[in-house]
Amino acid sequence: MSRVAGCDPGTSSLDMIALEGGRVVAQVSIEPDELRADPTVPVQWLRAEGPFDLIAGPSGYGLPLVRAADCTDAQLDLMTLVRPDERGAKGVGGFSAMVRALRDSGLPVTFLPGVIHLPTVPAHRKLNKIDLGTADKLCVAALALAQHNRDEPALVVEFGSAFTALMVLKGKQIVDGLGGTCGPLGARSGGAWDGETAYLLAPLQKADLFRGGVADVPDRETGRAAFRESFCKAVYGLLNVHGCQDVYYSGSLLRSDSDLVQQALGELPQSFFKFHYAGDLPGAWVKHAAQGAALIAEGLCGGTFAPLIDSLKLREASGTVLDWFAHPRAADVRGAFGLGERPA
Repeated sequence: MSRVAGCDPGTSSLDMIALEGGRVVAQVSIEPDELRADPTVPVQWLRAEGPFDLIAGPSGYGLPLVRAADCTDAQLDLMTLVRPDERGAKGVGGFSAMVRALRDSGLPVTFLPGVIHLPTVPAHRKLNKIDLGTADKLCVAALALAQHNRDEPALVVEFGSAFTALMVLKGKQIVDGLGGTCGPLGARSGGAWDGETAYLLAPLQKADLFRGGVADVPDRETGRAAFRESFCKAVYGLLNVHGCQDVYYSGSLLRSDSDLVQQALGELPQSFFKFHYAGDLPGAWVKHAAQGAALIAEGLCGGTFAPLIDSLKLREASGTVLDWFAHPRAADVRGAFGLGERPA
């Protein structure tokens, strides 16, 4: 009987949950201020609740199933994607410090892939993309897939406290996605960037990716109307390609502004779409991404959810988030993260 844990490094909190034999045995939500004051708090909690057979660690933009003990500094940089000139800056280094503490803890932590690492997403959908769904969003999709055990297409939506992300399940696999800065308007993020806007605001900082959302719109009703319409455009675009009618929704925005989420979902015709709350494991109250991460950890240990790992092809995940740039300056970006030429 395996004892595992899953983590979700969300914008509003770091949530962790422990399972033993698939049953919830411990969970915690750690506030950002507490993490900034002491990045080792997650390590302390995990040691107190252990020992664990496997911990699905907070993975940012993702790595292709890399054990923490084998994780290099260059790979840590790929999880955070902070430019060299901003590394260590206030408000940017908190996640890096926490992940570094986990990496150096000696705990059995494994870092999970993002959607772009998966072989089930065709290459043409990865071009010039990084965020098709970060590792925590993949965990939300895993939680939905544990319920949607069918081959019919389904849409997974995560209404986060900053970003809105959408992923497509088809044949029990993730085949497409729109991550926060590729997707619709979020509660705090402007979603997909207009290149001209990015040019005029340049040089951008990492913190700029967390601005321009509903919270920054001076007129409340304008911001909420933009959120609803941006969400619908994203859904209908994916519907046109994939034909998904089942919609699984989750995210911390359901707690902080459930009216906005329900309004956005209400824009979609109830006669066509079938809506499903992503649901919680029995006794769980932490965020869905942490629950999904724990399911993945349990599956990687050969437990009940081992078929889920096979469906998602997590063990076949590969590459880096910087492999798919089609731009003359792509080599410069890769070089800043210690990478050579893109693999053929």
